[in-house]
Amino acid sequence: MKLKLAVLALSASAITPAFSAGFTNGSFEDGTFSGWTQGAGRLVSSNTITLNPADYLPGGTSHLASYQASAITAVGSYDPIVGGTTLSQVYSGNHAARVNNRVNDYSVNVIKQTVANYTESKIVFEWAAVLQGSHGLTDSDAFNLTLTDDTTGSVLVQRSYSSASAATASLFTQLNNGWFYTPWQVESLDVGNRQGHTFSLNLLATDCPYGAHAGYVYLDGFGSTVVDPGPIAPVPEPETYAMMLGGLGVIGLLRRRKKS
Repeated sequence: MKLKLAVLALSASAITPAFSAGFTNGSFEDGTFSGWTQGAGRLVSSNTITLNPADYLPGGTSHLASYQASAITAVGSYDPIVGGTTLSQVYSGNHAARVNNRVNDYSVNVIKQTVANYTESKIVFEWAAVLQGSHGLTDSDAFNLTLTDDTTGSVLVQRSYSSASAATASLFTQLNNGWFYTPWQVESLDVGNRQGHTFSLNLLATDCPYGAHAGYVYLDGFGSTVVDPGPIAPVPEPETYAMMLGGLGVIGLLRRRKKS
């Protein structure tokens, strides 16, 4: 009888799918792109809205690693184009990702993550875009963010803007320097009826096709819960560090005097 039960247990484990624990480094908290596939290349099409992320990922027809311009951002840093403390480069925690950059050099950058056998009830992530005002709807700096259910072949989220379409979109603000930006946008999807499915997130950001205007996007918190960003403390300036160290030195001196 014990042998039969053991055999049944082994049989059940063999047919039960191995469910995923979730997204790998979805919030970029280890300060790297661990868990993500990065891609880059030089823009070779004038239609920036229809660029295919797969073409710029490793193995793609347009992949050129030398155009890699994405980076991990740190808490306390603010977007230099928007200026001041208006747009934090991190939504929550200590790090986020920036896809592409503010240099207008024909670059296209992509990041992608796929999670298989997903069992959580929600998929949540945050993004913020910064686009330089330029040309027409399809030949401006742009970005395309897509979340797909690969099991069913359906698109769950698609956010595609060029700087030209940003000019008429209510979520974008135009700056005096001609750039457009969004505050952090929170995407929260109920996927409870898609248990065990495979999902992919692709984010592509590109300069304009004429080498004159740049665009980039921040991404954070790719996971299963909504995170309250809370207050973002600025990084102390060098002078502040000096004052802190000086204060610690005075405290140490006073303690030594008391002991003597």
